[in-house]
This record gives sequence, C-alpha cells and structure tokens, in this order.
Amino acid sequence: MLMNVGDKFIESKNNLLTTIAWKIGGKTRYAFEGSIFIAGAVVQWLRDGLGVIQHSSDVEKLALSVPDTGGVYFVPAFAGLGAPYWDAEARRTLVGMTRGTTSGHIARAALQSIAYQTMDVLKAMEADAGMPISELRVDGGATANNLLMQFQANLLGCKVIRPNVVETTALGAAYLAGLAVGYWRDQEEIKELWQAEKEFIPAGDAATIQEGIKGWKRAVGATQAWSRD
Repeated sequence: MLMNVGDKFIESKNNLLTTIAWKIGGKTRYAFEGSIFIAGAVVQWLRDGLGVIQHSSDVEKLALSVPDTGGVYFVPAFAGLGAPYWDAEARRTLVGMTRGTTSGHIARAALQSIAYQTMDVLKAMEADAGMPISELRVDGGATANNLLMQFQANLLGCKVIRPNVVETTALGAAYLAGLAVGYWRDQEEIKELWQAEKEFIPAGDAATIQEGIKGWKRAVGATQAWSRD
C-alpha cells in the first residue's frame, strides 16, 4: 500500500517505509509504503491448503453462505506480520472457533483479514500524514471480490474505488515508459485515462464495526504472544 507524500522525504514514525514513488523530469516524488506479507494469497491457501474451494473466485460464494464470521478471526501470518507490526516470528492464527464453525466462517474471516491488515497500514499512514484518507484506490486480483471491497469500505469509513484496470503496477510502468518516449504529453494526459469501474460506499453498523476491530486487535495480540518464548 502506497501513499503519495510529495517531493520531500518524510521519515515515518509509525513503522512504515519511505520510498521513491517516481522521478519524472528530474523531480522526485516520495511515498509511504506499508507491506502486508499475506493478503490475497490467503485465498490461495483456502484453495490449495485446506481444499475448501476449487477456484479462488469461489471464495466469495462460500463466505456469503454465512451472515458473519461467527466470532472467528484469522490472522494470516504464514510468513510473519508486516507493517506496521514487523514481527517475523508471528505465525498464522485462527481464534474464536466453536463446534458450529464452518468453512464459510473461516472463508469470511480470511477475506476480512485482508481488510483488517489494510486498515492497520492505512491508520499508520493517517498518523504519519496527520490527515484522514478520504478514498482508497485498490488494485490486484482480490479486488474482484465485492464482499471484500464493501467490507473494506465499511471498516475504513471511506470510499473504496476499483478501477477498470486493476493491474496497476504493470499499467504504471507502461505509463512511465510512454512518457519517456513521448507517447503521452504529460501526467495530466495520463490522469484523464484513469477510470473507475465501481465505487463502494461505507455502510453498516458503527458499533459492530468497532467490535470487529477490537476483536482483530485481540487476535493479532494472540498471534504475537504465541511467537514469544
């Protein structure tokens, strides 16, 4: 996750990295960067590790088979926790399960873990920037999941925008190459090419959302406690 911070290098005080976003015409722009080690890959684990779905696209239907997670939280720290925790020893944790827990609850908790981890990074960025984020532009394969995108908007309390082209990294490289050879005149021309495919507006009960965040924090705490000697 990246946040444009302008033309001055700003050191993060909330466990983020400061990286170069781009350099055009001799002018460098910087960004805060928050790395999440396992996000969309958690769906691959549901498919290949647990075998509860046959295709990654099946996860939304499975998650929708239940109205909520049933109190289950999934912290997918298969390779440790990235920003803002930076805990290399943490390992994947499932908490809150009962005899009534089904694969649907686990699938829904897995999807929500992507949104919760994104929230953790976004809150760190807001703290560093000293301002709230009004919208989140998303990319990548997981963004095709409408349930996840709506939950993300509800959780953050801001608009989540999915573009027509979700392969943003490749598209950005193509835009930079086009600028270099003069295919596009300037950044303003490129800006006009960007189009939104769908917008997700925050909804849901505020108390329920806050209770979910509280549960997520407890689950992360349990994950980190397990890794300690």
